[in-house]
Parts: sequence; C-alpha cells; structure tokens
Amino acid sequence: MRAPAPRGPFSRSVLTALAAGEVGPELAEQAASAVDASPDVLVDEDVQLALTVMYELHHQGVDGVDDRMEWDPHLLRARAVVEQRFEARLRAEVRVPEDLVEQLEADSAREGLSPAVARALFDLTGRDSGPGLSAYVARKATDEQLHELLVHRSVYQLKEADPHTWAIPRLMGAPKAALVEIQADEYGGGRPERMHAALFARTMRGLGLDDTYGHYVDDVPAVTLASVNTMSLFGLHRRLRGCVVGHLAAFEMTSSQPNRLYGNGFRRHGYDADVTWYFDEHVEADAVHEQIAGRDLAGALVEQQPHLRDDVLFGAAACLEVDGRVGAHLVEHWSAGETSLLRPWTVGSAA
Repeated sequence: MRAPAPRGPFSRSVLTALAAGEVGPELAEQAASAVDASPDVLVDEDVQLALTVMYELHHQGVDGVDDRMEWDPHLLRARAVVEQRFEARLRAEVRVPEDLVEQLEADSAREGLSPAVARALFDLTGRDSGPGLSAYVARKATDEQLHELLVHRSVYQLKEADPHTWAIPRLMGAPKAALVEIQADEYGGGRPERMHAALFARTMRGLGLDDTYGHYVDDVPAVTLASVNTMSLFGLHRRLRGCVVGHLAAFEMTSSQPNRLYGNGFRRHGYDADVTWYFDEHVEADAVHEQIAGRDLAGALVEQQPHLRDDVLFGAAACLEVDGRVGAHLVEHWSAGETSLLRPWTVGSAA
C-alpha cells in the first residue's frame, strides 16, 4: 500500500519513523498522548490512520517501509497503547442484549452450547435494523454515491477475508475445519479470478475506479478505517480468537440480503452482470456461510471452549456496531446531499 498522508501529529510520527526505518521509545509516549487527547478513538482520524498503517505491516506492507519493521519492538509498544484504548472503547460502547444472554443460558441447559450459541447469533443479527444502507443503495443512491460506496468498501474488500484468516492457526478440530471451508470460498476455491477480492476489483474497474490495493485510504474517514481495524485487532491476538469468530459469524449473517440490494442498486443504474458479479456471488455464498459460521464455527468453538462464549457474542455485536456506524455515516451524508468521503470529488475524478 502506498503511504497515506498523515492526519495529525501521531500518524505523522508513525509514517516518518517507518520511512526512516528508525522507531524510538518516544513513539509509545506519543501514542499515549494521542489516545488521551481523543474524545473518541473510534472516529479519531489521527489515531485510526496510524493504526491502519501499523496493521498494514502485517498485511501487504507499506511502500518505502522495510518489511522488518513489522516486528519492531518500539512500534509494537506504541501499537499496544492504541489497541488497549481501542479495545476498551469498543467494550464500553458495544452491548450484548441481556435477554439474549438469558435465553442463551436457558437454551444451553436444554440442548447444549453449540446450537444455543448459533441461535443466539442469528437472534442478535436478526435484531439489527442498521441504518438502511443497502435499502438506500437499492432505491435512492446516485451513480456518484455508488462510486463512493465502492471507495469505502475497497479498504477492506481488496483484502477480503485476510483478517479473519488469522484465526485459523488458533483453532482446532471442527471450528478450524469450518473456518477453512468459509475462507476457501472467499479465496475462490483455488481459482484466483474467483477470489472475492478479485471480483470486487472487477466491480471497481467497471465503474472506472482504481483497483490498486489501498489506493483510496486517503479518501475514507476514520469510521471506515475503524471497521477494518476492528477486524485486524481481533484477528491478530490469540486471546481475542472468540471475538474474531463472532465477528465473522455476524459478518456472514448480515451479508446475503444486503448484497442482493446492493446488486439491485447497481442494476438500477444500468450496470451489467460483470459489475454486479461480486454482489450476486455473495447472495448465494453467504447464505451458506452464515449457517457454517453460526453452527460449525462459533457454536462448535464455544462447545470446545465454553469460556469464549462472551467474547464470541461481543465480537458479533462489535461487528454490528462498528459497521452500523459506517452505514449510518454514508446514509446521513448522502441524505443531506453531501459527500461521505473526506474530500469532495466527482465521478469524473474517481481514478
């Protein structure tokens, strides 16, 4: 990924240190100052961009940065400072409904943990009304707003599945097999042209957008970066393996119908099946994935390791909360006739 422009003193310090290949102990102090000064790290442009850059070293890397910086101890200490506040903010903001937990406990006593957890996750995701982003896209979104949607989504979709894949070596037995089954589909079943990231890149090209990995990081706000950073936070830490499993389950359970609506929105503007292939593929694939994720992955994991139950539920609720914030941001700005991106632009300037 090309190095983005800094959005404040902390992200500037991170980018400068990485470019120089020299990270000092003072970066952790700067991280502490940045999170202490932030009213809300979930939407802090400086903090979320810095975290995005630090996490990207574990993905495809950053142009001009030595790959050895991935494990630089001073950088990891600074990242840990941000992660601690980021996770604490998520845990303070995200709530799993008490009645859902009570029902889960009753169902577990009657029929066992695995089916009870799956039912709880379907219940949780079924309660999520969201901001109506997919319905807005299907019925109202302008062509320019469709371009903006792809710009937001590109930050994750061009690395689709990767943060969740980090959980594979942290699972055993049936949950691992279930996760591998889901991820194999995400990676095209061994066919590079059918990888979901490749299908999304195809959609971007169909709208004249640049499908270069990370191209639009400078254009999207912190709320979008936080959505991807939440996945990386959960995926990179073994102690949060329950969270990443719950996140994936919620992600799959809330994908099929919205993607149908997204596809309809693009068809409404005359885009052909080549452009809508990505969305149409997810309508079918995720209808299957949600069953595997709920029962064979999340349910089986909690059956194996009951102490992870609450983290699985929290991870699912965090997915709904953080992604819901992104959807609300887009709908709010579009309804007001404003761009949802950091800087105004038109379809003609999309690339």
